[in-house]
Formats: sequence, structure tokens, C-alpha cells
Amino acid sequence: MKTKGEIKDNKRLRIKNRIRAKISGSETKPRLSVFRSNKHIQVQLIDDVKQVTIASASDLKDGKGSKTERAEKAGVQIAELAKAKGITEVVFDRNGFKYAGRIKALADKAREGGLKF
Repeated sequence: MKTKGEIKDNKRLRIKNRIRAKISGSETKPRLSVFRSNKHIQVQLIDDVKQVTIASASDLKDGKGSKTERAEKAGVQIAELAKAKGITEVVFDRNGFKYAGRIKALADKAREGGLKF
């Protein structure tokens, strides 16, 4: 018998696969992939054609503030890294997570930092 957590995780993976079938990142317009755990949030810019991570940011080292505040800082970080590499447009991949809370906060700050998606 599956636990409640296993069922929920399987649902997220099904949603993730459905999203990934529709979107793909390139060198000029990479995929902005977000992963959220219970404690941390990580974000990457990925070129799916070359299968390379262009840039990444997370809140693993910065333990100050609430989880939402740390997600906002990660959004600002990834926008700065993208700007430094000359990237202005991305494809947003929420990775099966709901677009609310920390995911939304990260996306909003990345937009404010100059990314378009």
C-alpha cells in the first residue's frame, strides 16, 4: 500500500512529465527549471539542445529569512546570472509544482530582475 506522500509525489511527477513534453530550452531561450524541497529551493537555466546547465542559483548557503524570502533572493540571483550571460528570455518550468507561494515569489523576482517568460 502506498503512503500519502508517495501518491502525492507520483502526481507531481505525472504533471512534470506532461509539462516537459510541451516545453524545451535552447541556447537563446533556456528553460528556467525550479525545484522546491521542504527546506530549500533551487533554480537552473538549462539548454536542452546541448543538455547543459547554463547557470544555477539556490538558497542552500543563505539560511536567513523565511523560505519565501530566500526564494525571492534565488530569483534575483538567477536573473543577475542570466543577465551576465546575455539571456533575457526564458521558458519557465515549474517542475510539476503549483504556481503559488515560493514558486510564484521566485518567478516574480526573476521577472523584476529582467527575465521575460
